[in-house]
Amino acid sequence: MPKLDLAQIPFKGGSSYPGQLAEAVVGRSNQRIGDAAGLTQYGVNIVRLEPGGLSSLRHYHLKQDEFLMMVSGSCTLIDDQGEHEMLPGDCAAFPAGEANGHHLKNNTDAPASFLVVGTRTPTETAYYSDMDMMVKSDANGSRFTRKDGSPLTADQIGDET
Repeated sequence: MPKLDLAQIPFKGGSSYPGQLAEAVVGRSNQRIGDAAGLTQYGVNIVRLEPGGLSSLRHYHLKQDEFLMMVSGSCTLIDDQGEHEMLPGDCAAFPAGEANGHHLKNNTDAPASFLVVGTRTPTETAYYSDMDMMVKSDANGSRFTRKDGSPLTADQIGDET
C-alpha cells in the first residue's frame, strides 16, 4: 500500500489532557496517516487547526524528536524565543531533550493544517512550559502529574469536584 488515499483516512478530534485542559485543543483534529500506512517507528500526522485553535499546550519532549511543515493556511509558532509566523512550506524542528516549549496557534479566520513527524519511543516524558504539569507515557497509557510527580489538583485541571 505505498500510495495512501487521504480521503479515506478520517480526521479525529479529542485530547488526552485531563479535566478542562482538554478545552484548549477543541479546534484541533488529526489525520493519522502514519498509522494508516502501518508505520511503527515514527508517527506522521496531518493536524488541522480551526480558527483560534491550538495544536497543544506548550510542551517539549525528552526522548522524541518532532518536525513539522505547514501545508495550508497560516499559524503562529509560539516557543521560548517568541512568536513566529508559519506559512505553507515553512518548517520547524524540535530535537528530543531540548527544553523549548512550543505549540502552534491559528490566529486567522480560516482553517490551517500542518504535517508533523515524530519519533515513537516505548516510553516518553514531556513537560509543559506554562504550567506545573508533565506527562509520562508507556504501554499502559499516559499519566499527567505535576512536574515533581505529585497528583494534579482540581484547581490545575479546572475540575470543580
